Amino acid sequence: MPYQKRTAALASAAALAGSAVLLAAPAARADVVDVNYRCQTPIGVKSAVSPIDIKGVRSGSGYRITMSWQKGVSSSPVELGKGAMNPSATIALGGADSGTMTVTGPANQTAIPANTPIKISDLSGTYTPRKTGRVTFTAAVLTIKALGTTTTCTPTNSPGPSLTLGVTAAGGGAGSGGSSGSSGSSGSSGSSQSGTGSGGQLPQTGPEDAAIALGTLGGTVLLAGAAGALWLTRRNQAARVRR
Repeated sequence: MPYQKRTAALASAAALAGSAVLLAAPAARADVVDVNYRCQTPIGVKSAVSPIDIKGVRSGSGYRITMSWQKGVSSSPVELGKGAMNPSATIALGGADSGTMTVTGPANQTAIPANTPIKISDLSGTYTPRKTGRVTFTAAVLTIKALGTTTTCTPTNSPGPSLTLGVTAAGGGAGSGGSSGSSGSSGSSGSSQSGTGSGGQLPQTGPEDAAIALGTLGGTVLLAGAAGALWLTRRNQAARVRR
């Protein structure tokens, strides 16, 4: 094969390798996961199943995490008037981090009829990673406070993560383990729930830092291929001069 064609083939292979790197490793994965809750209420034990959706969006040096319930859980023997019910929940962290974070939200905006599954509003909180890596977010304990009582709902089916997120710690710390520096904050993020991927359209679940890192890696592969092609070209030219 003439050296010109060999050079072009090497450059094309390097470009394809760079593209493959960019396509191979998604920065985030989100799934709607069914959670079987066992709820300890003031009047006894109740059970409920709800699909759980967790989303993450980069926010400053941390990530805004939002947890959504697609079905109601537990119920009350009496009507809960507007503002009578206050929910909160914990999310278990795994992968590059460990421990839990807390998410909170507003009280019920409308009255909840008696003996009706309680629809939990979207709960959110800020997660600040201490390590750079991939972190999983899994539904943990849901707490409902209403009319001076507390209902605690615990998953019984060992649900899998609803979100796996590539995170970047402030200062670029690397490694695994360590507790999170997360905190809950009130308010609803009003995410849509259409049933694809994470139960709705996927938001900015992967931090832009991961995309930049992948782009840099792809560029490195491309440059390495081009450098090899240039070396072969010069080698062939030198050989021809000697002949």
